[in-house]
Amino acid sequence: MLIAVINLLGYFYHFSALGSGILFTYPEIATIAGVQGLVIYGLASSLPLLVFGFLGPIIRRKCPEGFVLTEWTRQRYGVTTAIYLSILTLITLFLYMVAELSALQQIVNALTGLNGLPAVIVEVVVTTIYTSLGGFKVSFVTDNVQGGMVVGLIIIAVITIGTKVQIDRSLIESSGFLEPSLLGWQLIYILPIAILTNDFFLSNFWLRTFASKSDRDLRLGVSLASGSVFCILVLVGITGLLAAWSGAWPGDPPQLGSIAFFLLLEKLPGWVVGIVLVMTVSLSTAAFDSLQSAMVSTGSNDLFRNRLPLIYVRILVVICIIPVIIVALKSPSVLQIFLISDLVSASAIPVLMFGLWDKAYWWKGFEVVVGGLGGILSVFIFGTIYYGNAQDGGNLILLQNGLYAEDWSVFGAFLAAPIGGILFGIAALILRLTYQFLLAKYQHRRFEALDKPQPPPQPSSPRLFSDQDDDIIPVDSGASVGAPTSSGAFASKNDEEAHGASSAGPQTSVKEWGVVKWLKG
Repeated sequence: MLIAVINLLGYFYHFSALGSGILFTYPEIATIAGVQGLVIYGLASSLPLLVFGFLGPIIRRKCPEGFVLTEWTRQRYGVTTAIYLSILTLITLFLYMVAELSALQQIVNALTGLNGLPAVIVEVVVTTIYTSLGGFKVSFVTDNVQGGMVVGLIIIAVITIGTKVQIDRSLIESSGFLEPSLLGWQLIYILPIAILTNDFFLSNFWLRTFASKSDRDLRLGVSLASGSVFCILVLVGITGLLAAWSGAWPGDPPQLGSIAFFLLLEKLPGWVVGIVLVMTVSLSTAAFDSLQSAMVSTGSNDLFRNRLPLIYVRILVVICIIPVIIVALKSPSVLQIFLISDLVSASAIPVLMFGLWDKAYWWKGFEVVVGGLGGILSVFIFGTIYYGNAQDGGNLILLQNGLYAEDWSVFGAFLAAPIGGILFGIAALILRLTYQFLLAKYQHRRFEALDKPQPPPQPSSPRLFSDQDDDIIPVDSGASVGAPTSSGAFASKNDEEAHGASSAGPQTSVKEWGVVKWLKG
């Protein structure tokens, strides 16, 4: 039970890693789609945790030495696909950082009327300094701060809103928030596929998944966390409904639904507003340092394989934060930023997960990359056909209308991304197999692309490279370089670069790169 509680706290802290952005997105969805949309958003955010209890043990068995998804990807698909996934992870972290800083500057402006830019700069400078000195250890400490701030914020908000806010009952029925809507029904599909796939890019989930003592503890932990997270998110989102029913939102002049929580705060005593401001800024700071540390870790481990001194990686991250600040100040909708990130993940993750199926040993990194990029292209194709022009089709990738669209554009985008990605992946598979078949005919050898990998070579086999090389591969004259081990792990990080070579045919160097080599599988 103790381990389960630790898992619960770990997942809870990851939820709070969304930071102050939750104070915008969940009240906003309530003002857009009412009770129906809020409940769906809460379920879509919490239930994906249960998936880690199912997929986590599978990936841990296939990659026992791993600790994040990119390690399994490197083992299963090879270096190229792992770098591709790492780049998408960095893009996701970039968007989350943009959302966090955008939320902070809006909070400062909404509660104080002051320009939020100085607060953003101070937060970036402070987090950069103490994460550079303490690294992830400091982030783990601030995780405790995050959890405490969320709990404290919920307690204070519930008590003060319950005693101070007056509900106008005539506004409840006229608001229409109790009635189902077209968008509400669309969200039943949009939000689960968006949030589930996006969770795969977030390292905190995978770190705790791989660190769980047993599969039972993992499943119990995510089950407890899922229920707790749902309750907290719905409580935060209800403030959007209360703001509307108390007359605080939309206000005069009308305000965006994203600041409904803060419009409601204006009806509370000044000391409550002051406490909430301190808590939200602390929450934002704690979340932002985790994102910084995650970006440093991803860049150092996945891109540079820990060969570049950490100080240079941190400098690169600091340079990256400059465009983060610029984009954050120009991005008023935190929900839109999250949706863009979700659209990227909805394109990439479905084709990646084919590798978990043991019988799909013929599914390679070429299909994963082409499928992921093809999913984004499919959104553009759908938007161009739906709107009748390429410009609006391109704008749909950025979801410029957010969830406010009163048509089927957003639904179509999240339908086109995964389905289009899978179709592009299948097309890439056909292209690769066709190339390998023609190549085998040309070289007068047997077509082996669909052969099941052979058992691993003996430990006493010679090595291709020196011990200092990061891609040491033991081989013998009759074994396939990309063969899986008995535990399901692959003997080579470059399995897709070497697969298809045999003792009867011409041998190919595992160091050969390029599109032609990639097509060989």
